[in-house]
Amino acid sequence: MEQRVAIVDYGMCNLDSVRRAFEEVGARAYVTDEPAELGRADRIVLPGVGAFPNAMRNLRERGLDDALAKYVIDEAVPFLGVCLGMQLLAQVSHEVATSDGLGWLDAEVVRLQATAGDTRVPHIGWNEVDALPGSPLFAGIPPRADFYFVHSFHMVCRDAADVCATTPYCGGFTSAVASRNVFAVQFHPEKSQRHGLTLLRNFLEL
Repeated sequence: MEQRVAIVDYGMCNLDSVRRAFEEVGARAYVTDEPAELGRADRIVLPGVGAFPNAMRNLRERGLDDALAKYVIDEAVPFLGVCLGMQLLAQVSHEVATSDGLGWLDAEVVRLQATAGDTRVPHIGWNEVDALPGSPLFAGIPPRADFYFVHSFHMVCRDAADVCATTPYCGGFTSAVASRNVFAVQFHPEKSQRHGLTLLRNFLEL
């Protein structure tokens, strides 16, 4: 059955590429900034680029934070966070100023720290992702496959059980998380070609 995927618009991302990627893997994707529109989705996606405090302010001003909690946390609609959309799941971020996130994961967001001359911040480009064996989000994707990143901050999970993939850059960081019906990735699957489309297809089948 064709999955209806709601892509949350809170003014922090060009969403056309995300919508097109989901359509390419067979979903009926729609972009919305209306809280009630999330209620007709089979899957909810929270993308995003930009600064964490601005994103949280925009979500709250539109009433999307409460709507996301209602449908994802209370009603268990499968959810995928992408890039900034992953970081927003943390309890707190230290980007620009210390600010509260959605608080769905016991985690904080901190700046990447360069560990050698060949590591630069922001982290932009292709890098390998080491997924834990058996992770359904990475089914059919080769070990240490490359995905496309653009970010300066990363999530630090206090519960190791939430981590489902890491990336060996700037000393290593969490690049994907999973907790019940909540999944999120630091990279951009919509820009990651074949492996990215496989990951989105896996999300539709969860």
